Amino acid sequence: MASHQIEALTQALARLPGLGPRSARRAVLHLMKKREASLEPLLAALRAVADTLSTCSTCGNVDTSDPCSICRDVKRDDRLLCVVEEVADLWALDRSRLFPGRYHVLGGRLSALEGVRPEDLSIDQLVKRVAAGGIDEVVLAMNATLEGQTTAHYLAERLEKFPIRLTQLAHGLPVGGELDYLDEGTLAQALRARRPVA
Repeated sequence: MASHQIEALTQALARLPGLGPRSARRAVLHLMKKREASLEPLLAALRAVADTLSTCSTCGNVDTSDPCSICRDVKRDDRLLCVVEEVADLWALDRSRLFPGRYHVLGGRLSALEGVRPEDLSIDQLVKRVAAGGIDEVVLAMNATLEGQTTAHYLAERLEKFPIRLTQLAHGLPVGGELDYLDEGTLAQALRARRPVA
């Protein structure tokens, strides 16, 4: 039987996405066996992130600085803005290294069933960013779900009065699929085939 502390660690890891009780137990055993090579560096990394973690006041990304490293990157094209539902979607798209612009994280998607309304998301901040000018294209990179497409339609209505090109990812993405679980090739094709919002 494991001690109370080890069991608490196992339960904490089991609550992480993609890990169940068995995987968490295996991870804890590995960390205990490789204490110096795995456990200590993991603890140091967790402490460093916990002490500096913040949400970017510009785009909504999670980083260790505000503004985040993407918003501070002077090589990014300020005229292109990609709107995503969650930070995981931003990270998935940015991993492809195919989108040279900036991002905006909504913090979710509209959902009548879950009670998520426009005021619950960072939609007003998005409208303010577009209204400030300097943006030529807004890419709506919503997940290919009913709620994602409802959110994209709502955003298109809110942004139609601005002199911008409004596009969305191609629907080659699998229906019901989420950006964070797609490979770079699928994301690359979806970015290349983006089209105007009707």
